[in-house]
Amino acid sequence: MSGGGAGDTLDKLVVFLAKRDGIDKLVKTYQYVSKLAHWAAETSHPGLAGRAKSWETAAGLSRKVFRSGRSLTGFNALRRSPGEFGALAVLANAGEMVYFFFDHFTWLSRVGVLEPWLARRASFVSAFGECVGYVFFIVMDFIMIRRGIRRERALLRGGEGKEEEEREGEVRRIRADRVMRLMGTAANLADLVIAVADIEPNPFCNHAVTLGISGLVSAWAGWYRNWPS
Repeated sequence: MSGGGAGDTLDKLVVFLAKRDGIDKLVKTYQYVSKLAHWAAETSHPGLAGRAKSWETAAGLSRKVFRSGRSLTGFNALRRSPGEFGALAVLANAGEMVYFFFDHFTWLSRVGVLEPWLARRASFVSAFGECVGYVFFIVMDFIMIRRGIRRERALLRGGEGKEEEEREGEVRRIRADRVMRLMGTAANLADLVIAVADIEPNPFCNHAVTLGISGLVSAWAGWYRNWPS
């Protein structure tokens, strides 16, 4: 039994890491664990802190490489009908497209392909688009969560003339969807804090602990959402 369970977990890990999002969440975990390690060791163990900083920098740049072409996701969504959310979906996907598109310039300037001064400007525009996208994705998730709660209440009252088994199945699906949307909202809120630190540096958002915890919340919510069921 234990061997089978371990095998199932390994199978799921292999599938998870075969996805681009899976690799991104793993490397994001490295990035923000190393940020917290650098902060914790900076005073007492400067050598260890320097290694942690190098790990953080390498992980951050690696994630930008993995995200190559991700701006096409938002662009493709804009080409299609915005659906029931209309302007909300347009703004969310436009923000995501700007975020990933200018992220390419940030990466290229930081590795020396483009002029170094471009990194700060590209990072600002990228973070601004990121904030816009996150705000509207959060709004859409809250709308869907609210609709799900209303639908669940109606089903639990025994409405619509459905059989009990059918109602229970739909309630389970609504609750599972709500958990996934709450995870997505947690990730988006955490990433919003990180993006604000780029746009408007301030003692709270730019503190290593705030950034580290926010990054790990986002990464682990992503693990949960992308983990094979």
